[in-house]
Amino acid sequence: MDTLFTRIKTARRNDNAPLAARMRPQTLDGYFGQEKAVGPGSWLRRAIEHDTLSSVILYGPAGTGKTTLARIIANTTHAEFVEVSAITGTVKDLRREIEAAESRLLTQGRRTILFVDEIHRFNRSQQDALLHAVEDRVVVLIGATTENPYFEVNSALISRSRVVELQPLDDDSLRRMIRHAVAAPEGLAGAFELTEEAESEIVRLAGGDGRAALTSLELASQMADPEPGSEARALVTAEHVLEANPRRGLSYDKSGDMHYDIISAFIKSMRGSDPDAALYWLARMLDAGEDPKFIARRIMISASEDIGNADPQALLVAEAAFRAVEVIGLPECRINLAQAAVYNALAPKSNAAEAGIDAAMDEVRSGPRREVPSYLRDRHRPGSEEYGAYLYPHNYPGGWVEQSYLPDGLERGCFYQASPRGWEAWRQEAIGRDVADAQTDA
Repeated sequence: MDTLFTRIKTARRNDNAPLAARMRPQTLDGYFGQEKAVGPGSWLRRAIEHDTLSSVILYGPAGTGKTTLARIIANTTHAEFVEVSAITGTVKDLRREIEAAESRLLTQGRRTILFVDEIHRFNRSQQDALLHAVEDRVVVLIGATTENPYFEVNSALISRSRVVELQPLDDDSLRRMIRHAVAAPEGLAGAFELTEEAESEIVRLAGGDGRAALTSLELASQMADPEPGSEARALVTAEHVLEANPRRGLSYDKSGDMHYDIISAFIKSMRGSDPDAALYWLARMLDAGEDPKFIARRIMISASEDIGNADPQALLVAEAAFRAVEVIGLPECRINLAQAAVYNALAPKSNAAEAGIDAAMDEVRSGPRREVPSYLRDRHRPGSEEYGAYLYPHNYPGGWVEQSYLPDGLERGCFYQASPRGWEAWRQEAIGRDVADAQTDA
């Protein structure tokens, strides 16, 4: 029950709360961004407005409004809203809440919405404890996670829920959020004025994170505190923003989606022959503290997978970079990694080795058993004198002789298709000339 004393406590709590917490909206009207997930006409918006929500997993990076959306649901629903911490919660806590929800449903006919923030932190047994309650609608689950739920959340729980992905906030949404926070009574109450450069700097530093944007605004406003007794609004400049944020930290996680997305972009940039992009994604990983050995291993794989024998030197450069990482370490080995990444990006490309071994592996696994031709078998055994004659290439002009090295049923070119680039193409042409000369001599 809301009383004078609870209102006083709430007001005092809000007075001391950070700006990001004070600006958390109570309704969808004040919720910035995420038009695709919760915009007009979306499933989630209709479910919230009509209080007909079914279990949902909110998935997105930090600062995209997952917890805020859960709070909005708490403020608008007629159901009981309860929360269990995925960090400190136990199976016992979950069962207690589920039992209370079942009792509430049977005696009062009232639904229960169970909010679990960072649900991926629950282990499998904790997630399993939710299954029957979610399936039987004893509780409506709202799970929030920064990790890909299809990897981190029990598949049975996913099948009973709807996954809604929240994206990093776009620049326009961040600007509207910042301006609202500057003017709102619960925010900075119009006591400050932002220059256009300051606003742009906050947006740039936030990198799509709404919480980070409001935190930067709050810190910058503290740097621009107005003179005591002055009625003029204090001006927040870009210098104040940079002073409050001496180092920009872009979103990155060493084991989650961002980790895989950025290393994927790095590999694809080298494959796509774009040295600038390769250097950018390399810098993103190094700045975030990624293990340089992990990066070096990916460069080595790319050297064979995407360059191969179009430029055999690429693998040697990549191996040298890996060795440099082991011997030198950071920060200097960033230069070695950069050299190898740029070399890979600039090198001629061929995936013939990768495609060839994959085709051969597929044949071995799914094709028939094929015997080694007798003339290719080892001769150190009884009965080998009955084998066919092996033609020793070095005994022939050009070091080549017409002879099949594949088992019966397979023909030359069934696995390896040389690219028309670099050393690989040159060698194919040279082999072709050698074969032609040998055939002429024969």
